[in-house]
Amino acid sequence: MNEKVGEVFSIANDNLPVTGCTISKAVHSGVNDIIYFSLARNTDISAEIYPYHKLLIVADGSMEVYGSGLKKALVTGDCFLTPTDEAVGMRTAEGAVYTEISIRRDDAMNEAIKAGEVFKLAELVPYVDGKIVNMDVVHNDKMKFVVMAFDEGTGLSEHAAPGEALIFALDGEGVIGYEGKEHPIKAGENFHFAKAGLHSVKATKRFKMALLLTLE
Repeated sequence: MNEKVGEVFSIANDNLPVTGCTISKAVHSGVNDIIYFSLARNTDISAEIYPYHKLLIVADGSMEVYGSGLKKALVTGDCFLTPTDEAVGMRTAEGAVYTEISIRRDDAMNEAIKAGEVFKLAELVPYVDGKIVNMDVVHNDKMKFVVMAFDEGTGLSEHAAPGEALIFALDGEGVIGYEGKEHPIKAGENFHFAKAGLHSVKATKRFKMALLLTLE
């Protein structure tokens, strides 16, 4: 994964738009591509037809997803699953930074996610007193994208994953333990684990995060 390891960072702050330009940064290539896009104000990515879905996660700014009969406004924190076999484009008046994840037709998608509808990852799972709540958003044998809600004081003990993982902090505050160091993290920030990197998660307050695990 083409991203810094073992420190808190911000996709939005690290991928600021350049005046008059659209910029893409490939983060992961494989069955499910991961790309950051930075769109300057009054720029667009022309509508094109793809045989797969694109999961868009807006890190900063505002944008519109458009196409034939499609017009959806997205702001920071919003997500959108594009339909397949329809021309879909993205444009912005004020500027936007977002992550795009390619989702194949046969990937197992949670029934709570509908193509063509705007949603927020943080609203997919509730907080439950004294518990951790998990929801698989989409997965296949090479990728797993899950949303988790931690009640204050709960967490995951130190362990290692069989692949690389990218965290999106969605709500509240927590601490990521990584290779013996603790890293406070809050909503809007990100973290990247290397494959087999020892890590833990603890909610210092109620905390929600999404975790994108790649196994390629």
